Amino acid sequence: MAEHTLDDSDASARDGVFGSQRRQPTQGRRRSGSRHLTDAVIFVVSIASALILWQVVSQTGLVDERDLPSMTSTVSELGSMVKTTAFWSAFAHTAQGWAVGLLVAAVLAIPLGIVLGLSPLTASAFRVPVEFLRPIPSAALIPLLFLTLGTNFKSEVFLAAFGAFWPILLQTMYGIRDVDPVTTDTARSFRIPRSGRLWRITLPSAVPYIATGMRIASAVALILAFTAELFMGTPGLGSKLNYAQSFGLTTQLYALALATGVLGLATHLVFAAIEHRALRWHPSQRAEVL
Repeated sequence: MAEHTLDDSDASARDGVFGSQRRQPTQGRRRSGSRHLTDAVIFVVSIASALILWQVVSQTGLVDERDLPSMTSTVSELGSMVKTTAFWSAFAHTAQGWAVGLLVAAVLAIPLGIVLGLSPLTASAFRVPVEFLRPIPSAALIPLLFLTLGTNFKSEVFLAAFGAFWPILLQTMYGIRDVDPVTTDTARSFRIPRSGRLWRITLPSAVPYIATGMRIASAVALILAFTAELFMGTPGLGSKLNYAQSFGLTTQLYALALATGVLGLATHLVFAAIEHRALRWHPSQRAEVL
């Protein structure tokens, strides 16, 4: 009888230990779901608050409605524009300039950042040109582009790529240099070749940094693609906004600015979602499990 009692108590103990372990993933998923719901609510409330504040400022006369149309009239104007082919053509031109500029920047900056991160000698050799070019405002290159490439799609891509190049380059360099030295020494002790350490240790450790650089660069590329359209007249939302400003179409101007903001918000959310899904293994992306 005692033996049965001990066996039952042991089984209960094991069920208690392993049962708690089985409950932990469920609790983690619940906690993660609750956190995501909270983030979504905060996101929606912040946008709604900004729109309501915009409406109040315009309707109460704090800013003349001729200078700041109401939120409702602007959204209504945007709704009318969305139904036209001309709007979507301009939207597609802006998105294309942003995407191509960001892609060119990534193709150039990531390999160069890996090389500069791995080789202190090469980094020292390139330090002067990097520190010379990086502070130059991208908009200051517009007159030079007028004289060289002209007012075309190439100029827009160049401007977007130039601005997006630096966040990706610097983040890649930091990621390559921030590899845990203990991990590297352990790999050397196991006689893993240099190429193996690069692919198995260094690059995976640098991926979160590169992802952050891409997310920052995506916003920079969109700003500069829009700037090129605004000041150089290349087709896109920027050129349409310039047209609206020239003819005093204030409501249309704000509607186009709102459309550009929505595009920027969408690109940020897409990159954040991709980063979260691709880097689930990284501690910064894991849900807390208590």
